[in-house]
Amino acid sequence: MSVNKIGNYRWRVVALLFFATTINYIDRQVLGMLKPYIADDLGITEAGYGYIVSAFQAAYALGLLFVGRLIDKYGTRITYAISIAIWSLAGCFHAAARGAFGFGLARFMLGIGESANFPSAVKATAEWFPKKERALATGIFNSGSNIGAVVAPIIVTAVTLKWGWQWAFIVTGLLGFIWMAFWLPLYKLPKDAKGLKKSEFDHINQDGVEEETKKEKIAWSQLLKFKGTIGICLSRFVCDWVWWFFLFWAPDFLNKTHGVDLSQMQWALIVIYTFAAFGGVAGGGLSSLLIKRGCSVPFSRKAAMLVCALCVVPVISLAYAKSLWIAIALISLACFAHQGWASNIYTLVSDYYPKNMVATLTSLAGFCGSVGGVLASS
Repeated sequence: MSVNKIGNYRWRVVALLFFATTINYIDRQVLGMLKPYIADDLGITEAGYGYIVSAFQAAYALGLLFVGRLIDKYGTRITYAISIAIWSLAGCFHAAARGAFGFGLARFMLGIGESANFPSAVKATAEWFPKKERALATGIFNSGSNIGAVVAPIIVTAVTLKWGWQWAFIVTGLLGFIWMAFWLPLYKLPKDAKGLKKSEFDHINQDGVEEETKKEKIAWSQLLKFKGTIGICLSRFVCDWVWWFFLFWAPDFLNKTHGVDLSQMQWALIVIYTFAAFGGVAGGGLSSLLIKRGCSVPFSRKAAMLVCALCVVPVISLAYAKSLWIAIALISLACFAHQGWASNIYTLVSDYYPKNMVATLTSLAGFCGSVGGVLASS
């Protein structure tokens, strides 16, 4: 059946999730790009900048410990909107900071707000997509993180050169409020959404309608009753460690090994992030295709993840790459594969857990991943 006959409301939902994730990554990158301007204007030292960065990392990890339970309790629509309001305000508040303490406070607020993005988006895909489409939908919204990394330098550079670094924080911070103007009228549960065709409602619920109790408090001990909980958390810890290792150390590696200067680095990172964005969609699309071809959901997810894992293997030869573009290609392939793998590991949560536990487990696994990220940067 064609998309037109079924309806496309759910794809409008995933488009909003994509833009939210794009904004999420734009807002978190602004500070790093403006560091030279801020250091010159306000005299912030390297030690002070380290404190500011640590404030975000600590807040993001802290937020992941509780935000998922709030999303599962109060629902995706309102908690996602509140979280984006918090991080958008925090983004704007950076413009008023006059020292390391002010930036650290704004950064802490940003981390708390942004921690809700992925748990909210994963839960939304569970609410709006059947299992055979969830990995593809996840790949689409997750690609926003890479697109955000690509477009952030363009937006920030243009605004800073025209109006100054303070306005770069304000303009990017306001993007979240524009997003909310579309989110609040559009997003409801399928059973409450006006304009949703019956054919699309039936398509969304083809795996069976699951009643969700929003106000039920989910204890972590309940999650441990599911045999996949520890596996998902350990997978996120290990694989996020690898992901952040590449993002933290790839620029330094390319500079020291291949002499890539700052102007060349921008193009190298655009190539890497663009491949990563396509990887998320391709990995999710692969498992969705296998399900549509008649394969079971568990087999399809595992097969897609295995293919992605095998695609990372060539990066072992990175240290021996003589050509700059071969090195970039190897890193790009690894990031492409990781994001394809991530699309499926995110989706496993909604495949095997009740909907009123999806955000809670996504947050817990995200916390484990953030710990891996901190270790990768140290």
